[in-house]
Amino acid sequence: MTTRTVSPGDTLELRYALRVRGGDDDIVSNFDDATPETVTLGDGTLAPTLEEWLVDLAPGERHVFLLEPWQAFGLGQPELIQTLRKSDLPEDMKLAVDELVEFSMPNGQTLAGRILEIGDEAVKVDFNHPLADLSIEFEVEIERILPVTQ
Repeated sequence: MTTRTVSPGDTLELRYALRVRGGDDDIVSNFDDATPETVTLGDGTLAPTLEEWLVDLAPGERHVFLLEPWQAFGLGQPELIQTLRKSDLPEDMKLAVDELVEFSMPNGQTLAGRILEIGDEAVKVDFNHPLADLSIEFEVEIERILPVTQ
């Protein structure tokens, strides 16, 4: 009997960790949590670039993928660094250099940006993914593939 491997659209119970390649500290990890995380491929929980590495994996195996920036969260795009007028920001927004701040878009969605500079009139914000330009270690173990429910 062959073990079923992960396919796009599957719902999985998995354990994973992300760390900057060569670093000791996990950016995120659920290996020590009591229960694994349940993720459905394609639902937006994991970055699509990370989901691709899960396809064809079998439950019970632990893998470590060494990803270049373009294989993980992409390369930083200069056009995603924006200068915003302070007068256009909510008055109660707390501004601090290097902080991640959520901005509300006109369509109701939110977008996170990291504050690079704060001037008298404007704020420079980087809307690239916080892990863009970084080589990443993606450690993953699929605990099980959940049965499809109708």
